Amino acid sequence: MSKVLITGIAGFIGFHTARALTASGIEVIGVDNLNEYYQPALKRARLAELGDSIKFTELDIADADAFAAYMKKERPQVVLHLAAQAGVRYSIDHPFAYAHSNLLGHLSVLEACRNADNLSHLVYASSSSVYGGNLSVPFFEDDPVNNPVSLYAATKRSGELMSSTYAHLYGLKQVGMRFFTVYGPWGRPDMAYWMFTDAITKGEPIRIFNHGDMSRDFTYIDDVVHAIEAIVETPPAFSPEERPHRIYNIGNHTPVPLLEMVSNLEQALGLKAEKILEPMQPGDVKATYADVSRLQADYGFNPTTSIADGLTRFVEWRRANPNF
Repeated sequence: MSKVLITGIAGFIGFHTARALTASGIEVIGVDNLNEYYQPALKRARLAELGDSIKFTELDIADADAFAAYMKKERPQVVLHLAAQAGVRYSIDHPFAYAHSNLLGHLSVLEACRNADNLSHLVYASSSSVYGGNLSVPFFEDDPVNNPVSLYAATKRSGELMSSTYAHLYGLKQVGMRFFTVYGPWGRPDMAYWMFTDAITKGEPIRIFNHGDMSRDFTYIDDVVHAIEAIVETPPAFSPEERPHRIYNIGNHTPVPLLEMVSNLEQALGLKAEKILEPMQPGDVKATYADVSRLQADYGFNPTTSIADGLTRFVEWRRANPNF
């Protein structure tokens, strides 16, 4: 493997993965449409950090003709497809943004990849949101995922089904990654840990949904990147009888109660939070909890970063980068 294409390279996970792959001597190229879901200045700052180590092209993956032409020109050996419209709550008011990026965009990538003549495999981002309101925990990849509770989750599950179909029809080797609440430096400003950090720092109250009765399998970005690197560099061994499509949970396997996360954040900041307890929000779920035994068996996955250490590192980064 000599060249990896990352879609959504200016995003949180795309940026960190690009940095890790280039440090390993792999040629990385990337596309991103730099949309305004959150401030493009943060995305451009990530690209500036990557500098000349990657080749960047501004491109909307949902433009199927443009993306196909790009793939034909660049001829990557692996495509790491991370570009997507993120966010559960945003999907309530902006549904068509999700159809554009997560449905049309995913289909565009699949079509370009199945027509590529030198592609090893496609690795793409899914989400723990596909588990919806499942009550049986931890979540295992073979659990039923037929009842999403947000449009965002529905589009990510749709992407998985499209990928499975392309694996069946065209033999396109693929790996889907269900990410569980990824956090850390250079993260997304719409996520709770970032918003809480800014509010507590300013002495403003924070909104705690479901009256604090929630938990998340917070997964530190470095642990996530280690898993992605392994999957990018070596596809799973598929038997002749199975579809060449496998899904992995990528989580910390250690759900953290929301109020415990806030307590760790208060310790990292050296400040106390004023909490406003509110009901559950539409589209949200009470808990996420990843079974990672499949990823451990196939790739030796072993997340090592505690929520206390991860939040401390984020707070240090945020204080050094207050302008985003």
